[in-house]
Amino acid sequence: MLRFFQSIFRRPRKEGGGIPDSLVIKAIERAVDGTDPWIRAVSGYRKKLRPAVLHAIEHVVSLVDGTASPLSLDVASYDRDPYLHTYFISTSELRKFLEQEPSLAELRERHGMRHGATGLLLMQKRERVGLGAEISGDLILKDVPQVSVSFEAHRLMDVSGKEEETRYQLKRRAYDHLLRIALGRIAEVKTRRGALEKHRALLNSKLSLLQREGWGFDPTTGEKPNVAEVEKNLAEIEARLLEIGKDDKMLEVYLGVVADVLGHAEEHLWVDRETLVVDRMGIKRKEVSVDAREVQLDVLGDAEGRRLVVALVTIAGTAGGA
Repeated sequence: MLRFFQSIFRRPRKEGGGIPDSLVIKAIERAVDGTDPWIRAVSGYRKKLRPAVLHAIEHVVSLVDGTASPLSLDVASYDRDPYLHTYFISTSELRKFLEQEPSLAELRERHGMRHGATGLLLMQKRERVGLGAEISGDLILKDVPQVSVSFEAHRLMDVSGKEEETRYQLKRRAYDHLLRIALGRIAEVKTRRGALEKHRALLNSKLSLLQREGWGFDPTTGEKPNVAEVEKNLAEIEARLLEIGKDDKMLEVYLGVVADVLGHAEEHLWVDRETLVVDRMGIKRKEVSVDAREVQLDVLGDAEGRRLVVALVTIAGTAGGA
C-alpha cells in the first residue's frame, strides 16, 4: 500500500498534472475500506467520491511539502541553533531523547544508522504564567508576570533512512487521518441514530399498551394517560431520524460524510505558522534581542481539537552503523 501512495504523491505526475485513474480508484477504495465498506453498495460511489478524494490528495501533498526544511538534531549545534534550544531544555535532554526514542532504537536495530535518518518530530507546547525578575534600565524589577514556554512529550514519527521516504509516509498518514475523522463522524451518526431508534421503540411499546382495551385509565392513579404527549414525542423522534436519513438511505448518508470530510480536507487537518520569541530561559518576549531569538513554529491542528508542534528533523549517521 505504501508503494501505491508513493505513486500518487510522487512528483512530477503524468502530463497535465493529473493522477492516473488506476491510482484514483485505489485511493477511493482505501477511503471506503477505512470508513465503511458497505458504502460500496451505493450506486456510483466511486464517481461520487472522486472529486473529494482528489481534493484531499492535493491538500495532503501541499500540507507535507509545505513544511520547513529538516532541522538537524545535532547535540553539538545546541548552543548555536535557536530551534534546538527552544525545543529541548538542555543538551542532556536532547541527547537522552536521541538515545531513547523508540523509533530510532528500532531503526538502529533493524537497519543501523550509518547514513542517518529523517522523521517528523511532534511536541506539545505548554505555556505557564508565573512571576519573575526583569531588568529595566538600572533597576531589577521583581514579581513581574511572565509566560514560560516549554515543549513536552517529544516523539518521532515515520522515521526512515531518506527524507523522501519520510514525506511519502507522512502524506499517507495525513490521508488516513482524514479517513479516521470521517469514520468518527460516521460513528457519531450511528450512535445518535441508534439512541433515537431505541427511544422510538420504547415509546411505540408504551403507546401500544396505552391504546389497548382496558388501558384507558391508569389503574393506580385513576388518571387518564397522556397519549397525545407520547404521540408528540414519537413524531419529534421520527423527524430527527428523517434529518439523519431514512433506513434505506443510511449508506448514502455515510458516503456523504466521507465526501464532506475529504472534500473539505483543509477544515479537518491543517498546519498553522506561529511566531515565537523566547529567551534562553524559555520566557516569552515581545521583541527579538541578543538574549531572545525568534523561531517559526509549524503547529499541526485538526477538527478534533489536536494541536501539536511539528518539525521535520534529521539525525546524523554513525560511522560504525550502530
